[in-house]
Amino acid sequence: MEAQTLNCPNCGAAISSDSPQCQYCESKLATIACPSCFAMMFIGSKHCPHCGAAAAQATAAELSVLKCPRCKTDMSSITLGTMAMRECERCVGLWVEVAAFEKICADREEQSAVLGTASPAPAHQVRSADLETVRYVPCPQCGQLMNRINFARCSGVIVDICKGHGTWFDRDELSGIVQFIRGGGLEVARQKEKTEIEFQREQLRAEQLAAAKRANSLGYYSSDEDRLGGLSAAGGLLKLLMG
Repeated sequence: MEAQTLNCPNCGAAISSDSPQCQYCESKLATIACPSCFAMMFIGSKHCPHCGAAAAQATAAELSVLKCPRCKTDMSSITLGTMAMRECERCVGLWVEVAAFEKICADREEQSAVLGTASPAPAHQVRSADLETVRYVPCPQCGQLMNRINFARCSGVIVDICKGHGTWFDRDELSGIVQFIRGGGLEVARQKEKTEIEFQREQLRAEQLAAAKRANSLGYYSSDEDRLGGLSAAGGLLKLLMG
């Protein structure tokens, strides 16, 4: 995903979240994830510039040491808000285990219901350049190559997932998913899925009816009772002709 624009907490200048320091006042800045929306924000900021949540210092978490699937370096175990996860300090990617990610999704969807958002936030566009440079990465826990999926099939955020262990988020991908959920995206995705299933059922019914009509027109019967009834009628007609 593309870098976001932030403001330097010292001079107020607009800076890319990819920048290691402010190009105007030359303050060296590090980025951390907002504990609420997981967007990037500079250390020294009092509030997240994206969702307004109060800044909180990430604390160490007691998780086993795993290597970043991209950088192959040891990840740091941190707690953001109430969620324990692993972060790569080099690429700022996040490894979130299954239960933790499920809770993040459930909590943010509950927030969406409370806020009463009517329509989902715009989905992030997948750039063609990103598709050309796709590189499958191994699960940090089992070592198997992970599947790349479009979260909720319509969010536009492509993540790497190991069903048994967790999900790998490159920089800003988790914040993109949180934005999608808070905008009502999961509910829209469910409704879309229900509509597609109902459409497929209607198509199947229509195909079955068409097949039954074709069978009847060719002299076939749709059930054993119809077939036996037809044979009985044919036998009676034969007796009448021979009598």
